[in-house]
Amino acid sequence: MSNHAAQLIDATVRVLALAAVSFALLVLLTSWAVRRQVIASSGWWPRLVRRWSDPLLRPVERQLHARGANPQDAPGWLFGVALVLGLLAIGVTRWLLGSVALLASMQNASGRAWVQLGLSAAFSLLSLALIVRVIGSWLGIGRYTRWMRPCYWLTDWIVEPIRRRLPPFGALDVSPIIAYVILLVLRSLLLRAF
Repeated sequence: MSNHAAQLIDATVRVLALAAVSFALLVLLTSWAVRRQVIASSGWWPRLVRRWSDPLLRPVERQLHARGANPQDAPGWLFGVALVLGLLAIGVTRWLLGSVALLASMQNASGRAWVQLGLSAAFSLLSLALIVRVIGSWLGIGRYTRWMRPCYWLTDWIVEPIRRRLPPFGALDVSPIIAYVILLVLRSLLLRAF
């Protein structure tokens, strides 16, 4: 893949993400203005925005209503989801494009370079799993959630022995932080060895 094509793909994803976030922000601001009675709900602008946003807002409103939350909060949720998904799309696109460029540059590399790349990728995966595990625990998503199981499976071998030996610090669990530092040190030592 040429550098120009990669830049075009990256720019396209950024523009689409910005458009989605901008649309969600427009829906949120219009909803806020109607709720605060800054503009009339029967005006042409709120009706236009509602007509365009209904296919996205209706499922969110149903989910909020089913969970006992206020369906009027749907525009805020739409904005939050658009922002997170936009940032995620940009990040994943850049990671994929970077990986393709890296693999293209590694075509004539030595075996040693491939071992270093493999070690670096393995430690990056472990670090990412550790970060997802910590953020999931902050959000109340535990080890028995189906999509969190791989993160726990990848990191239990380093976190659990530290947790067993570490004295408790109240509600604060510092074992993932220590595990992250150990992973950084191990990565550095192994990459220097090769």
